[in-house]
Amino acid sequence: MKRLFVLLALALAASWAVPITAQDRMPPAPYAYKQLDDPELEAKAQALMETIRCLKCQSQSIADSDAQMAGDMRHEIRTRIAAGESPEHIRQWLIDRYGNYVSYKPEVNSVTWPLFAVPLLLLAIGLLLMRHRFRRRT
Repeated sequence: MKRLFVLLALALAASWAVPITAQDRMPPAPYAYKQLDDPELEAKAQALMETIRCLKCQSQSIADSDAQMAGDMRHEIRTRIAAGESPEHIRQWLIDRYGNYVSYKPEVNSVTWPLFAVPLLLLAIGLLLMRHRFRRRT
């Protein structure tokens, strides 16, 4: 019984290890590290890639990241730019797919407005408190 449990545990561990090692062996996407032939299109792609956050690295843009996911996103952007899509359309597609977090240029909408309003509200409260405090002294 104990031997069966050990064999079952080993089989389970092996089944988890195989997908993890298989992903690292995949070759990078063709345009992950290769630039577009047209310098104008590459400049558009590069400008867009610098404003998209790497979801794995968190503080780097996909233009600066060496993560495999960032390479896949660079490939996707270059492929779509080469196909004639506009950078804003691609940005919106990435936001729809990964959420607002992926963009370094957050937009004010029904979900993100507190991020813009709360600092202004705190500043106003601070100014009112300082005004009240200074008036009391005189």
